Amino acid sequence: MNRRNWINTALAAIALASPALALAQAYPSQTIKLVVPWPPGGGVDTAARIIAAPLAQRLGQSIVVENKAGAGGNIGTEVAARAKPDGYTLLMGSVSPNAINPYLYAKLPFDPAKDFAGIGLVASVPNVLVVPANSKANSVADLIAMAKANPGKLNYASGGVGSSQHLAAEMLKKSAGLEMMHIPYKGTSPAEIGLMGGEVDLLLDTTACLPHVAAGKMKALAVASRGRNPALPNVPTFDEAGVSGVYSGAWYGLMAPAGTPRDIVEKLNRELMAVLASPEVKKKMFDFGAEIGIGSADDFGKFMLSEIARYAEIVRLSGAKIQ
Repeated sequence: MNRRNWINTALAAIALASPALALAQAYPSQTIKLVVPWPPGGGVDTAARIIAAPLAQRLGQSIVVENKAGAGGNIGTEVAARAKPDGYTLLMGSVSPNAINPYLYAKLPFDPAKDFAGIGLVASVPNVLVVPANSKANSVADLIAMAKANPGKLNYASGGVGSSQHLAAEMLKKSAGLEMMHIPYKGTSPAEIGLMGGEVDLLLDTTACLPHVAAGKMKALAVASRGRNPALPNVPTFDEAGVSGVYSGAWYGLMAPAGTPRDIVEKLNRELMAVLASPEVKKKMFDFGAEIGIGSADDFGKFMLSEIARYAEIVRLSGAKIQ
């Protein structure tokens, strides 16, 4: 190739690359919408609002959190999946719609493995066994004794069929040999309201329950993790309470519609990791009982796929199904 042809080829390549480079350099130039497919006040919503303001500050544009709840997180998740892949509609994904629901629903309006580009893991939290403040149960042993003395009469809440709360309660039932009735609500916050109002006897909540525990509106009896949660240092694990094999929790991650330019995904990951490393956000996540997520966009993408694979057997064993 002579010098002139080489120069022309190089110029053509630069011209082709320029639109993508310009897009990434200009991004963001308008308000970003962050879809939360659950009601306000729950764990997903809390995680989204912890990062939204500092992320907006770093990006130099507003981020508006939009709650689009319903159908176990499927409605809002579909909205995000169908959005234009330009970085201006993002999703606060979570374990239920993005890993569990493929095995619960006969048909989903989106494919969690194909319709999203992972930006970054935000946080993960354990489930916490909570009871109403006026419950006679002050320990896991007390609750098990109550359940066995009244088989089938105690009921437990969840944020919906197949939610991490539902699956955690099924783990407890199986491990302790209990008979209890499931009362599904449309999200974590309504389930918490039901518990505090005395509609149900217990809930394997996310750490969104911590403010209610601190306010004396609920009692925390155990955490569904292998080690104690730093935000609940005096609350035992299920293992410590004599019930083995109850390990359950939730995770929250920032996602974009599939096809979002890679440069935008990488930029969002860099800024998200900077936000999560800030002392202010670390403190808020600690108070939320969360373990902060770290890693690249590719790391989160691999994690998402591994979670989809992992929950196939967990959901099968639970027997949960939605037609």
